[in-house]
Amino acid sequence: MLEIYAELLERRDQLPYEIDGMVVKVNSLDLQRELGEKTRTPRWAIAYKFPPRQALTTIDDIVLQVGRTGAITPVAQLRPVEVSGVPVSRASLHNWDEIARLEVRIGDQVVVERAGDVIPDVVRVLTEKRSGDERALPLPVSCPVCDGPVSRLAGEVVPRCQNSSCPARLRESLKHFVARRAMDIDGLGQRTIDQLLERGLIKNFADLYRLQREQLLDCERMGEKSTDKLLAAIAASKDRPLARFLFALGIRQVGEHLAKLLAEQFGTLAELAAAGREQLLALHEVGPQVADSVVDFFANQRNRQLLAELQDAGVRPQAGEKRSGGPLTGKTFVFTGTLEIFKRKEAQQLVEGLGGRASGSVSKKTDYLVAGRDAGSKLDRARELGVTVLSEEEFQQLLARIADDEQN
Repeated sequence: MLEIYAELLERRDQLPYEIDGMVVKVNSLDLQRELGEKTRTPRWAIAYKFPPRQALTTIDDIVLQVGRTGAITPVAQLRPVEVSGVPVSRASLHNWDEIARLEVRIGDQVVVERAGDVIPDVVRVLTEKRSGDERALPLPVSCPVCDGPVSRLAGEVVPRCQNSSCPARLRESLKHFVARRAMDIDGLGQRTIDQLLERGLIKNFADLYRLQREQLLDCERMGEKSTDKLLAAIAASKDRPLARFLFALGIRQVGEHLAKLLAEQFGTLAELAAAGREQLLALHEVGPQVADSVVDFFANQRNRQLLAELQDAGVRPQAGEKRSGGPLTGKTFVFTGTLEIFKRKEAQQLVEGLGGRASGSVSKKTDYLVAGRDAGSKLDRARELGVTVLSEEEFQQLLARIADDEQN
């Protein structure tokens, strides 16, 4: 395998297409079944990547971008250079800790690569080639877009604009709010959002639901058909599921998975808004940062006003299916190893259907580890923590006892 890897790496530049490595597989179906699969990857195949291609260029400037949470990110403007057949002219520098680690300055000659042959990245500064005219980039004291205050919280590496009305934050927040995985408002792309912001037609999420047909028709590239289609999409979004609405709001630390978890646990927006820190911390997967972020969001007067405006505009997120008090309520299961009686997804769904929770990692909050054949580190961790370990047959017997109890 190693010989073939070296041979393929040597032939890489002669191939008529780009490759970033090779995949090695066990070619026996019987052995594949025996080896089994982990949660996301098979045990019978592995990707062996090539070193990423690199190129030399110069940092002409460093610009600052502001995201929807106010995070200010430095982005290197590069003298255009081709890397793996793709022209590269920009690369994120991530944060000022990374700038300090690399000792990056404006005017530096640098080595860039496409991480995973995809994302442009500055990997090294050629400090020996400096002329003395290079300039360091100071940490910003004010937002580069709205000139509002900037702070860098303890334990964080990113400075953030504190002005919630910052145009850049609003623009990125709107893009997130209307995205397919959030409120899914088809037809409301970046160009249209920019026009609506420039014309002062939207200043928050609720303004989307107040848009008039005449206002949209007045925008560039908005004909009658596209306008009617957009208005229909906005109207349809008023009844999205609670989980998607929570994700769309952009609450810090709350992604799609946690939004779904919160919707399942609390059922309605009102119940979640009234939840206290301890109530949130009692949930598996919710730690202090998430709990504080959720409590702070609903305690903020501007956010409460926004939610009231959304409600007045007719936005009624569908109540989540609150987890019922089944026989496994409060119990967390983790599955590991190769299961033979059940498929892993099926076993997880059985637990959740009985009110329990299926997790992917073992912790102090885990009640049961169901260990299939060739169980690995999760089994060791469970034994360390004193978690009850069940074989697949014992798990099946547990389900049978629950079924008998429910029938009686």
